[in-house]
Amino acid sequence: MNMVSSAQRPRHSFQTDDPALTPIAAKVQAGERLSFEDGVTLYRSGDILAVGWLANLVRERLHGNTAYFNVNRHINPTNVCVASCRLCAFGRKKGEAGTYTMALEEAWETAASGLTEAVTEFHIVGGLHPDLPFEYFMDLVRGLKVRFPKVHVKAFTMVEVAFLAKRGKMTIPETLERMKAAGVDSMPGGGAEIFADRVRHIICDHKIDGGEWLETARMAHKIGLRSNATMLYGHVENEEDRVDHLVRLREVQDDTGGFQTFIPLAFHPENTALGHIPRTTGMLDIKQIAIGRLMLDNFPHIKSYWQMVSPKMAQIALRFGADDIDGTVIEEKIYHDAGATTPQGMRRADLVRLITEAGREPFERDTLYRAVTRSEDSFTVAV
Repeated sequence: MNMVSSAQRPRHSFQTDDPALTPIAAKVQAGERLSFEDGVTLYRSGDILAVGWLANLVRERLHGNTAYFNVNRHINPTNVCVASCRLCAFGRKKGEAGTYTMALEEAWETAASGLTEAVTEFHIVGGLHPDLPFEYFMDLVRGLKVRFPKVHVKAFTMVEVAFLAKRGKMTIPETLERMKAAGVDSMPGGGAEIFADRVRHIICDHKIDGGEWLETARMAHKIGLRSNATMLYGHVENEEDRVDHLVRLREVQDDTGGFQTFIPLAFHPENTALGHIPRTTGMLDIKQIAIGRLMLDNFPHIKSYWQMVSPKMAQIALRFGADDIDGTVIEEKIYHDAGATTPQGMRRADLVRLITEAGREPFERDTLYRAVTRSEDSFTVAV
């Protein structure tokens, strides 16, 4: 058979060196949903350009040439954590060397230190502290809202919500309602890791299970709190585990429509109990973005998080299914404790350059993907 090589494939038509992709391509081009088996086939294919071509087709169908970014600031109020997740280099046991817990004034000062470019989002996640009361976290959010009323507060993963509910002797719906009343505007997607029980027992046995994570997300969406969703890949999971994760996210999204963005997170093994596992390859990083776009047909956005895969890979991913590269971030701690060598923040102009050089059109967004217009040192969000 005389097949066109991947390097010679024209943009306007689908061709592949892998015949197993042909029926999948027909579904994608017809706008049909891919099956579990299709997802496994995509992971096992070596024709990354064909997989990427399909993902880019969907990405451009949804977003044209637009690539999103935002100006955000991370706040990690404490690294004290009762969990003992083998995947984590951030958490510390109470009393252990290297622990910290911010006083509220310190947290608010930390937030202010990231306002040099007028951030539009505070991203708040931290450890499961055994002693901090529920009101500490609510006061943290209230204080941010008083001091920075225009800034969107994206706070507390599903894992943190379940822990805070238990600490406060509340139901999860009650906890979510109180968070919302305090000023939480949306929720990050962390803690999802991999939903499969077999994997979860190895990497994060002390967290809520996959079903509880999904149910917490479902309850948050039902009261109007939108969230992101993540998947940590490149450790002890297999291809079926990854596809199972994506399908389960897709099922919840069918029900609630509350997920905004899917964010694949490359596992960083340094300084963790799984330090013997090699880092992910560029092939897997790009494939994960592309397959996320193809399988999650009901997710509006797919993010290539530059902190995890490097700015260069995030830039390339804009042609492999991603439409978002996250934001300025400013002082990210969790992945850097696990050995990330990327900068702990990036300026707005650098993100614009990355996007422009990828041949995409930069679109500064707020957390809800509304357009942000800037003046000298302030911003306006389109409503």
